[in-house]
Amino acid sequence: MIRIVGQFLEDEKIIELYWVRDQRAITCSQQKYGAYCHKIAQNVLHNESDCEECMNDTWFRAWNSMPTERPGILQAFLGAITRNLSLDRYRKNHSKKRGEGEISYIYEEMELAEMINRFLAGMKTENRRIFVRRYWYFDSIAEIAKRFSVSESKVKSSLMRSRESLRKCLAQEGIEV
Repeated sequence: MIRIVGQFLEDEKIIELYWVRDQRAITCSQQKYGAYCHKIAQNVLHNESDCEECMNDTWFRAWNSMPTERPGILQAFLGAITRNLSLDRYRKNHSKKRGEGEISYIYEEMELAEMINRFLAGMKTENRRIFVRRYWYFDSIAEIAKRFSVSESKVKSSLMRSRESLRKCLAQEGIEV
């Protein structure tokens, strides 16, 4: 039996709670990673009620996923669920304005995702971190500058150069953006 002691359980114990179908897993996940997941949803949606729905859906999806999937890093697992749910909600909310849901995001195609992963692997660490904070976590320019102790203009120029490099990389693969 897993006993909850202290402020937060270790991730392995939270995952074990999911696997033994103990509903305390959800409470522990909310306590430990709720703020993190909420920030991801808020960066995408900018709407508190939509964020709350995504948060509830995150815990539900984690509950349904765990018996078949044992995540290596619980924080990343929950963050990815939140991010995907938030993007789905964003598309749903904006589909009427943009051609009935025909929004084409570059990372939705598996082949493109693989190309982007190769592109990211070839980047300098600082530029990759800036790029990921902006386009994965949807952090603002100011948040990124503060996080890495650099100027906002450095963040903007890094992102501009990275986007241009990505555009060229994709063009070489026959993909025009």
